[in-house]
Amino acid sequence: MPTTSSRLLTLLSLLGARPRWSGGELSDRLGVSTRTLRRDVESLRGLGYPVSVLKGPSGGYRLDPAGGLPPLLLDDEQAVAVAVALQTAPTSVSGLGDAVARALTSLKQLMPARLRAEAEAMNVTAIRNSWEFPAPPIPPDTLRTVGHAVRNRHLLRFDHLTPDGRRPEPGDPDFAPPVRAEAHHLVVWAGRWYLVAHVPADSAWRIYRVDRIHAHAPTGVGFRPRRLPASDVAGYVMTTHDRGDTPAHWQCTGTAVMDLPADVVARWAPGGSVVEFVDAARSRITLGAWSWAGVAGLLATFDADVSDVEPAELRDACRTIARRYDRAGR
Repeated sequence: MPTTSSRLLTLLSLLGARPRWSGGELSDRLGVSTRTLRRDVESLRGLGYPVSVLKGPSGGYRLDPAGGLPPLLLDDEQAVAVAVALQTAPTSVSGLGDAVARALTSLKQLMPARLRAEAEAMNVTAIRNSWEFPAPPIPPDTLRTVGHAVRNRHLLRFDHLTPDGRRPEPGDPDFAPPVRAEAHHLVVWAGRWYLVAHVPADSAWRIYRVDRIHAHAPTGVGFRPRRLPASDVAGYVMTTHDRGDTPAHWQCTGTAVMDLPADVVARWAPGGSVVEFVDAARSRITLGAWSWAGVAGLLATFDADVSDVEPAELRDACRTIARRYDRAGR
């Protein structure tokens, strides 16, 4: 059985991980009786931790948000997990490289020697795969402003940048007045940050790439949350073709019209591709790879007829692959 002090740390960690626990669940996780659990809860209270006992049939225990917690509240497995995550997390926000290194150093300094040795044994080198299609990193100020608007349910006012990152000025063909949108959700998918918002001026839901947002000062204007036009936010983002995506930079980039609806193609298209609506049964996809055969191969993964294939090099690659697989089929 673990010592009382280590058991209290585990109990505190469990209470911080969920808003509510039943006594039976906590007893099972700690491997102690309900009587010992009650004593441990009283011990935490004596140390100043605000643990509430919830009454009724569905009662249990809860760690109240009020009250000071220590700067590090992690058990052994969590501490090592955070150390590994800091080393392997994709860099999608600009300027965080030094902060990540300092956070990892601070974390190791707080660890006991035994755990520090285990974390240092997990020293890894993360190498980006070419298929990750990284998006331009987001300025931390932009992410903070958008995140605050989502959390506080405030209208967000911003300029929508062009695909090459320009902020159009008046007189520019791409110029448009600032967007005023109800910021509902932030979603990260395929290394890209998306804002799911409702635009009152259009009475429509929109998805914006956060790296293409130039946020203005906070408006402080609240809004009432709306019901999403889909059952869940993840599915909505993945199946919406018009989400501000831009083509990744590849040696070879081509386009084709595919006999599949845009929401299906958007769900399964690789990151760094762009999907456009043609009609209810067809869509146009723009995507790239390191060779024309690679682009043709990606088109083939959709198992659908294609037409209007551009450029000529991509059509040649399609013919070459067709002959190659015809021989393989025989």
